Amino acid sequence: MPDTLLVGVDGSDGGARAVNFAAKHAKDSKAKLVVAYVIEWSPYSFNTPQENEERHKRREEEISRADTEVLQPVIASLKQAGVETEAVVRHGHAADVLSQLAREHKASQIFIGRLGTSKLKAMLFGSVAGSLVQISPVPVTVIP
Repeated sequence: MPDTLLVGVDGSDGGARAVNFAAKHAKDSKAKLVVAYVIEWSPYSFNTPQENEERHKRREEEISRADTEVLQPVIASLKQAGVETEAVVRHGHAADVLSQLAREHKASQIFIGRLGTSKLKAMLFGSVAGSLVQISPVPVTVIP
């Protein structure tokens, strides 16, 4: 059974570098590459039933837009380069979701960019990369 690798993307330059690094690693080792985009979302919000219904519709629209605008161009490029890939979009805290995806896909390694799209948030709350290194069930390679 071929190895599976996981890479987290967020549309940033750091995410693109992580994809390039992970793709080379996947191609060299003939591994499958799961490319994941996580939409930050918290289930701890108190809404009316109508707001929950609207929120669900927005979540579905966000997933569709992330897949079309971020993941599909990356997947097309990887497939053209001969890398077996799969795209995944999820809602949640990025580090938690990437850890869960690593378990689900039985990934042997996770790749992530060191700097993502929100530098201010990382300064205030900690980086996704730092959190992921702490909780990941598999080795994490952080790409500068």
